[in-house]
Formats: sequence, structure tokens, C-alpha cells
Amino acid sequence: MANETSLKQRKTSKKSNEVSKLSEADLADSINSSIIAKREVGDGAAAENEVEYDRNTDHKDELQKPIQSIYFRIEIDVVFLLLLLLALATRLYKLEEPNYIVFDELHYGRYVTLYTKGIFFFDAHPPLGKQLLYLAGQWAGYNGNFTFDRIGSPYTDSVPVRALRFIPAVCGSLLVPVTYQLMLEICTYQFTAILAAALVLFENCFLAQSRFMLLESIQILFGLWGLLCVIKSSRNTSVASVIWLCVGAFSLGCCFSVKYSGLYTYYLAIFLVGRQMWQLIGEIKSILKLFLSCLWRFLILICIPLAVYISVFYAHLNMLPKAGPHDSVMTSAFQASLQGGLASITRGQPLHVSHGSQITLRHSHGRTCWLHSHAHVYPVRYADGRGSSHQQQVTCYSFKDVNNWWIVKRPEQSSLAVSQPPDVIRHGDVVQLLHGITSRALNSHDVAAPVSPQSQEVSCYIDYNVSMQAQNLWRVDIVNRESEESTWDSIRSLVRLVHVDSGSALRFSGRQLPSWGFHQHEVVADKAISHQDALWNVEEHRFTKAEDRRERERELVTAEMIPTTTPRLSFWDKFLELQYKMITHAPDAPVGHMFASEPAEWPLLVRSIAYWLSPDSNAQVHLIGNLVTWYAGTISVLVYSVLLAVYAIRQRRAYQDLPPRASHKFYDSGYILFLGYWLHYLPYFFMDRTLFLHHYLPAYIFKILLLAYVIDHIYYILGARENTKSFSHLFILCVIIWLSYVMIAFKKFSVLSYGNTDLTENDLLNLRWKDTWDFIIHKKT
Repeated sequence: MANETSLKQRKTSKKSNEVSKLSEADLADSINSSIIAKREVGDGAAAENEVEYDRNTDHKDELQKPIQSIYFRIEIDVVFLLLLLLALATRLYKLEEPNYIVFDELHYGRYVTLYTKGIFFFDAHPPLGKQLLYLAGQWAGYNGNFTFDRIGSPYTDSVPVRALRFIPAVCGSLLVPVTYQLMLEICTYQFTAILAAALVLFENCFLAQSRFMLLESIQILFGLWGLLCVIKSSRNTSVASVIWLCVGAFSLGCCFSVKYSGLYTYYLAIFLVGRQMWQLIGEIKSILKLFLSCLWRFLILICIPLAVYISVFYAHLNMLPKAGPHDSVMTSAFQASLQGGLASITRGQPLHVSHGSQITLRHSHGRTCWLHSHAHVYPVRYADGRGSSHQQQVTCYSFKDVNNWWIVKRPEQSSLAVSQPPDVIRHGDVVQLLHGITSRALNSHDVAAPVSPQSQEVSCYIDYNVSMQAQNLWRVDIVNRESEESTWDSIRSLVRLVHVDSGSALRFSGRQLPSWGFHQHEVVADKAISHQDALWNVEEHRFTKAEDRRERERELVTAEMIPTTTPRLSFWDKFLELQYKMITHAPDAPVGHMFASEPAEWPLLVRSIAYWLSPDSNAQVHLIGNLVTWYAGTISVLVYSVLLAVYAIRQRRAYQDLPPRASHKFYDSGYILFLGYWLHYLPYFFMDRTLFLHHYLPAYIFKILLLAYVIDHIYYILGARENTKSFSHLFILCVIIWLSYVMIAFKKFSVLSYGNTDLTENDLLNLRWKDTWDFIIHKKT
């Protein structure tokens, strides 16, 4: 009993000690919470005195509660701002110098001038970049009266040089902080992101490309920003993910609306989203939810960029209503819809082709040329020993000429004058085509064509009084007819002329004749009547009035048409035709350009490009890279390739060299940077055109970012193992020394990026670190 009493006393003493340790504040809080807590009685209803107490306390809380407001929280990344300011300082420094036309400013300046005047032009790349330059010119009051005639011509006071170069310079400056943000998303380490941004900042080729009216900096900025937004979308949920993906899709649409090489960045973004969807397969159990998740992402990635692309061309076509020097690339209908040019010739001409019509027949697909003949004949024998018909040559000629005129004639009628009412030609009618100047009929027979022996020769028939009879009947097959009774109309009817005797169609072969044919293009009769090169349309059309041959010739040479109304095409008609012409257009870049280079030479910076040379000194602008960064980047691609192979093999053998987080980061960098580099680089090996170093820049920026990551990864490997941890500090020291050399090389070669320093011959020789670099030296007397 005594023991039990003693035990109770101990417990009581212990409890009193614990209570004494509570602070007065805790005790007060405990009492208040017990008072405010709602006790339940009987059926669970609150007691009356407690309800009244709650009402009083609630009323007091409302009186003491502060007034709610809306707050904005702004976070400023000081590193981002610092990088942007440094980039702006280097890119905008003396932007108006040199005050001369530099490299491709010759072309883009012409496009800005044509935009200013509303004159249509044709270019193989989309127009967004050129439109941005035009907007900068308009903002600065450019009137379009300067003639961009040749590289090196001085600008006049009427050209706002600084404003026209401002957009590329700002885009080139934004590249630096955007790469910083992109690397933060990929690597998460700020040191790596700062290193990548610094390498872009101190890269001479990006400096030079950003300071002039050139489009690469605009394209690369849109591409990297689009990728950054896509990556942010994949790491967010709900509404934030949708917003980031929409912004990224818009930016990617802008990217390939500047240059078609931006499509490679777009493909990379699609791959990254596809990879994200592949990972969701194992996480989302509902098939419907997975399908909808994939659907909205790919709808955004397809619809928004496509809408941007179409909108850019809609603005382009509306800004250029007038005919210009590039009209001949487009079809007759397109040209006729423009103000002036072909429209001034075709307006008011007869619509329906009739017996006695004088017409020019234009090849409707691909290369622009007109059915043509002249008094010269095919040689008796060709170079390969084959014989010819020795008839009058028929070709396709790429220029307007009086010998392009033909007269449509019904075989049973001898008069060539147009009757009243005109005898209209319809689908399926058989006609003869008489050459306007020589009056000889278009003919074909069983003789091999001069350059395409698998097809029949086409000629104008000369009666040599031999056994070869004329075969000069052609059936009119209107391809885009609305009915079997459709009339043959000028401009809008696409016709196939089928040779009645052989069943072959008149076709442009695409091959050039030898010197005896004046290097004009071959026309043949081909059994493949559905071939797209067998389509023709009437471009110019007038009625024959005179029976006398000499009088007809005089009509053909001197007649002019009276302008009336302009034919109209819808936006979609123009848009689709322009897309087709841009795809099929062969670029006219000079073959064997002295500063051209091959893709295999780019990783080692074998060639530079001379952008400009001062007329009175050795000051010059070259597109040349920072050799220290350039070679380190090439090595980093090799190092990453080796690491990728080693990790893959060892993982296959059940060795785990990296923890999950580091492994995930390594492969993320590979999917974005390593794949991005090769995706932008490899396609150029398959391009049959003249290439320059600036084509490598979109790939090169991925290589720089990969270089920064490889440095980060090596540092991680050294620090992760006890036996190599001591080398990590030495590695950092080596990186700092190497980065110092990057900045020294940048400073040394910046004189070739700014072009405002007169260099001596010794200066240029000291800058010629590779024998293959071609600098230009004025010999001073």
C-alpha cells in the first residue's frame, strides 16, 4: 500500500513539473483555443451562450481584419540583367559603322526598299525577318529612295543605318541572357548557365552577325526562346503548361518564318514534346486522359506556328500590290493580279482563244519560259551520231521575244483573220499552231529529240519535198476545265497540247540545247501526257486582223494593249502558288564563290567570310569565330559522344556510373543540345547549293551550350569520386585560364567584327591564325 502511494506521488510530481515548463504564452493559447472550440451537447447543437460568444468574437475579428488588396511580386534576376547590359554594350557600340553596304545588306536593303514602295519581290525564304527590318526603317522614316547597288557602296543621309541594324543587334543581345535561362532549365546550376552565356557573349561570329542587316540572330533568338518555353511547359502543370507551350509555339512559328532552316529547331521541339508524351505513357493510367494530353499539345504545336506562318505571308502579299522585277518567276495569273507589269499588257485582251488568235504560250510549271521558234534548223547530225529531221527548231525561251508569238488556226480554214463573232476554241478541239514570224506550223514526228532521245522531236515543219509528211495537228486538252464544253481562255486555262498522230503531249524537258540551239531549253513530245511539265497557259493574246504575212508581222511587233481592269486572285491562290515556287526555285547563288565553304570545313573554322573592306584603308569586317571557343566546342561534341557510348555500354552490362538525377540531366542535355547540334548541321551535307559559314551558326550555338554542359559534367565526375576530388579545384583553375583566353581572343578579333579600325599589313598577318583564312590587304604606295 505504501508502495502504491509512493508511485502516485511520483506521477503527480512528474505531471506538475511538466505543466510548470509550459510558457505563459502557450498556456494562454491553450485556454483561448479551448474557449473558441465548439463543444457539442446532447444532439450535437452548440450551447446558446457559446453561440453568442462566437458571434461577438467574429464581429470583433471583422473589425480588426485589414482591408484586402492586390499585390504584384516582381523578381529581378540580377545576373540576367547584367548579361543583357553587357550584350547590348557590345552589340550596339557604334552600330552605324561602317557606314557602307556590308555583305547581304545588299539584298535585305533592297527588300526593305521594295516593301517601302509596295513592289512585289520573290525570295526563297519566308518574309518575317525582312518585314521586321522594314518596320524599323519605317519607324526611322526611311523613304526607300536609296539604291542598294553593290557591297561597299556608302550610305547616304537618307538611310537610317542605325535603325535598320537595330533589330538584329537587339536580337543578338537577347541571345546571351536567353541562353543563360535555357541552361538554367537544362542544368539547374547557375555557374554552368553563366559560363554558356559568357561564351555566347564573347563569340566574334555572333557579334559580327548581330551588327548588320542580317537575319541569323533573329532566327536563332526565336528558336532558342521557343525551345525554352517548350521545356518550361514540360515542367509545369495545368494552365501554366498550356501558356508556356502556346508562347513557345508562337516563337517557333516566327523562327521558321524568318528562314526555313528554323524548321530544324521546330522539329527538335516536336521531338521533345513527343518524348514527354512517351514518358507519360507509364504515368497516366487512363487511355482517354493520355490521348487528350497528347492531342492538345500537338494541336498547339501545329496550329499556332502554322497560323503565324500564314499570317506573315498574308501581310507580305498585302504589302506588295505592285508589279516588280521578280514577277516573271510567278505564273501569268499571279502577274496579272498585280498593279502594272504583265497586267498592263494583258488587261483588255480577249478572254477566249479563237481561230486566228495570236498567243504566247508560257510553261506553267517550274522554270519560266515561253514556247519559241526561230529560223534556225536542227543540225543534220547530233554529236552522238544520230540524225535529225533538219526542221526548224522549237525551244522554250526564258525571255520575252517576238518569236514567242503563235497563231491558232483551225485545220479546215485558210483565212487567219478572226471572224465576227469569233470562232472560239473549246476543250477537245483540234488546231494548228503557226509560228507568228515564220508562218510554219508546230510539228512532231517519229524522230528522237536532240537531248532527250526517249521523246519525239518537236519542230516547225519545212516542206523539203521528201517522204516526211507534215504531222501538225494538236488536240487542246483543258486540264482545269469546268465542263466538256469549256472554252480555252487566256491566263487562267491550263492546257495540254496532245499531238494527234502520236498521242504525245508537248512538254518542256528541262534540259538545255547545245550551242547550235543557243542554249535554250528543249521542247519535246512525250508519251507521259500527264506530266506536270506538259502544262501550258496563254499569257498574251490578241486577234489577228490582217491576212498579209508582212502586215501580221508588223502587228506582232508593234501592237499594244489597252488597259482596263485587273484580274484578281484570292489570297489562298497566291499563297499556295508562292509556296510552290519557293520550294521548286533553284537558288542563283554563284558557284565557286571565293568565300564559300563545305559543311565538313565548318567545325574547324577552315574559311572565314569577308563581309566588307574599306575603300581607303585596311579596315574590314569578317565573319570569323573565336578560335578558342570554336575548337573547344568541337572537342566537346567528341567528348560527349564518347561519354554517351561508354555510359550506354556500361549500363547494358548493369553498371550504374551516375546516380539517377545526374543521369537524367546527362540524357536531357543530349536530347536538347547534342541532338540539336546534329539536327541543325547534318542537313547541309545533302544540299546541292553554295554554302557559307553563316549557315553553321544555328548549329554552332547548340555546340557552345553543349560545351558548357560538358565542362559542368566533367567537374561533377571529378567531385563525385574520392580519388579524383582533389583534381576538381585544379580543373576549375584550368577553366578560368581557358575562359581568359576566350576573352583575349574575342578582344583581339573584335576589330574584324566592328570594322572601324585601320589595320596595318602586320596587324592582319598577326590575325591570320590559319593559313586558309583570306584577309584582304590594300597595298599602300
